[in-house]
Amino acid sequence: MDDKKTADDLKARLSPLEYEVTQCSATEPPFRNAFWNHHESGIYVDVVSGEPLFSSTHKFDSGTGWPSFIQPIEPANVTEHADDAYGMRRTEVRSTGADSHLGHVFPDGPGPTGLRYCINSASLRFVPVSKLAEEGYGKYAALFETSK
Repeated sequence: MDDKKTADDLKARLSPLEYEVTQCSATEPPFRNAFWNHHESGIYVDVVSGEPLFSSTHKFDSGTGWPSFIQPIEPANVTEHADDAYGMRRTEVRSTGADSHLGHVFPDGPGPTGLRYCINSASLRFVPVSKLAEEGYGKYAALFETSK
């Protein structure tokens, strides 16, 4: 498939903000995005490809205004890249399959990883626990089972 067709396809399927964030490495505003203060149990998948990325079990309030996670649920689905834009050294995170820009990872998170994956809500689609099996993500239900 040629790049023009792919871009047109994505522009038709994604909101303008989702397209700008995932395809052009934009950043959405803090505190004015869908998941910064979202507390429902479930997983977050790539809005472009649907690949599983993060779980609410690894989400924490970083105070930054963006959803933050201590780790991905499928490390192979997230790639890291040096980002020297804006005169600072950061590590960009992208989805492996769709190459969507997700956000950045920083070494200032809580235990046990000490990492903070600071992710744009616009790069994510949330799948609640009640819909995991229905949407093909049933294997992640075990993350939310509590021992009796």
